[in-house]
Amino acid sequence: MFLELRQLDIQYPGSDTPAVRGVNLGLRAGDIGVLIGPSGCGKTTLLRAVAGLEPVSKGKILLSDRVVSAAGQTEPAETRRIGMVFQDYALFPHMDVGRNVGFGLAHLSKTERQKRVAEVLELVGLAGADRRYPHELSGGQQQRVALARALAPKPDLLLLDEPFSNLDIDLRERLAHEVRNILKAANATALLVTHDQLEAFAIGDVIGVMNEGQLHQWDDAYNLYHRPATRFVADFIGHGVFTPATLREVEGRIMVSTPVGELTDVAECPLPCAFEGGQCDVLLRADDIVHDDDAPVKAEIIRKAFRGSEFLYTLRLASGYLLMAHVPSHHDHKLGEWIGIRAEVDHVVTFNRACPVNNRSLCQMPCAQAGGNACGVGLQDASSVVKLEKTAE
Repeated sequence: MFLELRQLDIQYPGSDTPAVRGVNLGLRAGDIGVLIGPSGCGKTTLLRAVAGLEPVSKGKILLSDRVVSAAGQTEPAETRRIGMVFQDYALFPHMDVGRNVGFGLAHLSKTERQKRVAEVLELVGLAGADRRYPHELSGGQQQRVALARALAPKPDLLLLDEPFSNLDIDLRERLAHEVRNILKAANATALLVTHDQLEAFAIGDVIGVMNEGQLHQWDDAYNLYHRPATRFVADFIGHGVFTPATLREVEGRIMVSTPVGELTDVAECPLPCAFEGGQCDVLLRADDIVHDDDAPVKAEIIRKAFRGSEFLYTLRLASGYLLMAHVPSHHDHKLGEWIGIRAEVDHVVTFNRACPVNNRSLCQMPCAQAGGNACGVGLQDASSVVKLEKTAE
């Protein structure tokens, strides 16, 4: 691993609790890591500690197996060979693009500096823009200049703090893809902070989900979505709700009974003995629920959000349980209308309704070991309902 964080705690003076606690992660050379989570979860604090701008209380930060931060020890930021791209770009308005990009290259001769500036401007798609000033550029172009300036000294690690937050939504996702291509072309190792899931999915090789100072999961986007390690990750990533279910084994096959029907032929489902009486909560995402007029299960549309190619429907079953569904936008049903639905679930993610610990059971394991590994906080807890409200509006 090029970057390693080992049991890292960061606690501000005068605070009773650490802003970051017990964080472990590793980032390989050439990979792009992304930290996401709600505001105040500690992701920017973590980034600043990696940069050498915040001291650590416990644990270690290593770069290429070299300890750069530990309790009572902080290697200065300027010796870490780290580049940073800030949320507001931090370009010098009185300098043209060429001088902005070459600002950190004073150790090179004029000819070498001009050559390197031209190289990185071409890399970010701004060849020939060296005589323009920041105010003459669009927001996306200014972000590319900031990226070129950070890449120019050939840093060992690049840190990006909410780099696209000042851009409109369409440009944000497109630029995220472009920045990923730029970083890969430069063979750069990077760690980025964002609160935007689509942005994280577009740019990251590995993504960390944080909440209240803790890193809940450090994984690729597919596993975060389909194999969430905790109930918080399951709730934070994508659209979905938790619904009660019963697991049972029939002729060697695991059956999952839910309010929307029986789930069969499901991958990676835990054994029924992982839960007392097979009782658990199942995560049902919006893409697990299919609109089918002929389905025996009916649900009432209580909210709808137009997304262009689709609607995001919030549905209520006759039993009162809530579900969400992505439905093609030519199926424009009215609020209060009842429609047929069925479940198509490949990955069953289960949680124990009785246990207060945030964890999940996804793998088949011996019954004696499984009982304490699948945990949640109850059916459609407050965070899920709040998320439903916010998402559907």
